[in-house]
Amino acid sequence: MLTNSLKVKLKLMNMKKLSFLVMAGLLLAFFAFTFIKDGGIQGKVTPPEGAVQVLAVSGKDTLKTEINNGSFLFTAVKPGTYTLWVKAKAPYKDTSLENVAVVDSSTTDVGEIKLLQ
Repeated sequence: MLTNSLKVKLKLMNMKKLSFLVMAGLLLAFFAFTFIKDGGIQGKVTPPEGAVQVLAVSGKDTLKTEINNGSFLFTAVKPGTYTLWVKAKAPYKDTSLENVAVVDSSTTDVGEIKLLQ
């Protein structure tokens, strides 16, 4: 039969083990998420004066960026597959580019997107 003091000691040891496991799990989760780095998307729209804005859409996430001299750049983009929408000025037409893949820690270059009239 165990004495009360021995029972208390065993209970404290079990609590310490549990606390250690919980802390180790939290640290592991923290470090796992710090190693996931966001990516980016870049490209060029021609003619440069034909577009106003570029949107990147993935599921419920929508990112917006401005066009500067025909070039655009999205930063801090979560890894995934996106559809790009180029919002055009008249007489040009809006256009889209599907299946743009973004992987962590790199910028995907979609090249030149030509606007049609």
